[in-house]
Amino acid sequence: MRPKHLLAAAAVGLATTAIAQSTDPYLWLEDIQGAKPLAQVKEWNAQTEDLLTKMPGYEAHRQRALALLNDPNRIAMPDEVMGDLVTNHWVDENHKRGLWRVSPLNAYLAGKPEWRTVIDVDALGKTEGKSWVWHGANCLAPEYRHCLVSLSPGGSDADIIREFDMTTGQFVTGGFEVPEGKNNATWVDENTLLVARVEGEGTATKSGYPRIVKEWKRGTPWSSATQVAEVSPENIGIGPFSVMDGKTRRVAISRNVGFYESRVSMRTPDGRWVELPIPQTASVDAVVSGQAIVTLVEPLGAFQPGSVVAFDINQMLAGQKPAPTLVMAPSKTQAIEEVSATDNVLWIKALDDVSGKLFRYSRQPDGHWAGQDMNLPGNSTIHIIGGADKQDIAFATVEGMLQPTTLVAVGGGGNRTIASLPAQFDASKFTVTQRFAKSKDGTRVPYFLVRKKGVTKPTGVLVHAYGGFRNAQTPTYLSGQPYRANPLGLFWVEDGGAFVLANIRGGGEYGPGWWRDALREKRQNSFDDLEAVSRDLIRTGVAKKAGIAISGRSNGGVLTGASITQHPDLYRAAIIGSPLFDMKRYSHLLAGASWIDEYGDPDKPADWAFMSKYSPYQNIRKGVRYPATFFYLSTKDDRVHPGHARKASAKLKAYGNTVYYHEYTEGGHSVGADLTEDAKRSALLWAFLTKEVGTTKP
Repeated sequence: MRPKHLLAAAAVGLATTAIAQSTDPYLWLEDIQGAKPLAQVKEWNAQTEDLLTKMPGYEAHRQRALALLNDPNRIAMPDEVMGDLVTNHWVDENHKRGLWRVSPLNAYLAGKPEWRTVIDVDALGKTEGKSWVWHGANCLAPEYRHCLVSLSPGGSDADIIREFDMTTGQFVTGGFEVPEGKNNATWVDENTLLVARVEGEGTATKSGYPRIVKEWKRGTPWSSATQVAEVSPENIGIGPFSVMDGKTRRVAISRNVGFYESRVSMRTPDGRWVELPIPQTASVDAVVSGQAIVTLVEPLGAFQPGSVVAFDINQMLAGQKPAPTLVMAPSKTQAIEEVSATDNVLWIKALDDVSGKLFRYSRQPDGHWAGQDMNLPGNSTIHIIGGADKQDIAFATVEGMLQPTTLVAVGGGGNRTIASLPAQFDASKFTVTQRFAKSKDGTRVPYFLVRKKGVTKPTGVLVHAYGGFRNAQTPTYLSGQPYRANPLGLFWVEDGGAFVLANIRGGGEYGPGWWRDALREKRQNSFDDLEAVSRDLIRTGVAKKAGIAISGRSNGGVLTGASITQHPDLYRAAIIGSPLFDMKRYSHLLAGASWIDEYGDPDKPADWAFMSKYSPYQNIRKGVRYPATFFYLSTKDDRVHPGHARKASAKLKAYGNTVYYHEYTEGGHSVGADLTEDAKRSALLWAFLTKEVGTTKP
């Protein structure tokens, strides 16, 4: 039985929801698959396509976007190295949902991969009558014969997990299969799984994620699986995972007690579960040389937030509380962004004023960690893609806004280029610079600016930002390769406009402090940072007045929504993708409850007091002319509820504002289920910006 104060809080929450239902005329649009909402979506989609597909240049831009995204010369990125094989999920114009394929590692390292298709996702979907979207495979090391393949129907976060045999090339008849849901599973051994699964009442948290982990033996019914761990419904969720520590398999469970707090338990060789004495706010990023590698968010003794430290696993499993050892402490301008491990080496990617650096660390006989800079090109964006464990090689990409992506293999005797994306546009026509704007409280906010050489007159500017969840925004190649899948920035700059990537607070560009400065009641700082960048662009003559369009997706929907409602005269247009918008209702919709640690709880009066000041939906007012907006999203998004964008569009339209709307039927939170949809969206957004902002019109 719950304590009285929790029952009272629940009553307040129910009352608040009831009030919202009685006063919100557009609540009916939250019925995701309802006939009436879908009819409205269909009508809005048709209106948007009718207006924008007729724009001169639309079809040419759609075809060019598709050609760029399907470029056969793009890099086949390594998904995973499985012993002596490299896996890759390859999508092109003939395989819209992709081929899961493998190549010998030596051939891949030589730049001449020899691909063999393992699963043709399109063919599988056709055979089974399903719109399968590939969500990855988890294969049991060190043999890598037994795999758990995750497939999503339509691209939502919910997967079906099925056992696949790499030796036979077939799904295993009578093998492990976990039904569709926001579930996850990991191997204990070839005959045992740990599974976190939502399977009915009482098995999900309030955020919609599993709250129970069970151990499941091969050849037995699921009903005989035994429970090994659980969390309360108020927690975010629970999930099992396993990692290889050299030749030792470490099996663990993460209890996600908050969005940013986890308790990790690891299984001992004799089968006991031991909770690791690691700070709940820290993230366990890798395991190497018997050490758990942890990135700190809070101070720990003499170690500052953002530092990477190591804890001895065997000591922790023996019930001891070992003192951590320092691996790397970032400087004031640095932030640790990615941590990965191979058998004997730790790889750390850091940002230094938003430029990437890659470091190699190894544990010395005396216990300390020695590191070296791997000397990858400066002023670049670097990402760790994966690694070859036995060879202690890391795969990393190097790119910039005007610099095509290069895949390099680092370690194993030096750095070598594996593949490079051929230039997809003439970079000599453009310039890219990093600038800094001053926010209201004096904080220096960096941003990257791309425009044509010789452009001196103010023009239309597209500013993209995110500002949340410690996610840094780093420059990527303008053509949309290999990650962003949207060449809109390139199209805009080629037309004479300017493209800006703003590194506002809330992200991870400068470590935990940069994120905390826009957390909960400090969220206004991220909106002020975007305003500061925008006004700096006008002040310096880059942007014409009433010529700034802003863009944001997901959390960026809160950002763009708050920005246009707070400064409707500053912005000319806004591109808003898969957005959060109604912050009064967000925690009651799909996975929204899991983000309370980031935004606050709107059912608590103290939290709603600061959230109500910026919640975009509640702050749309009659009699105010807002910038033209383009909402794009997916019906299949089971993370951020489609009702946010639907209701925002209806309210803005009702008050006489210009709204474009496009809701895809598939694709999940990332929207595009295949590159054809991504190309269409790029062309629609180009047409929207050209029509509503333009590069030269006043």
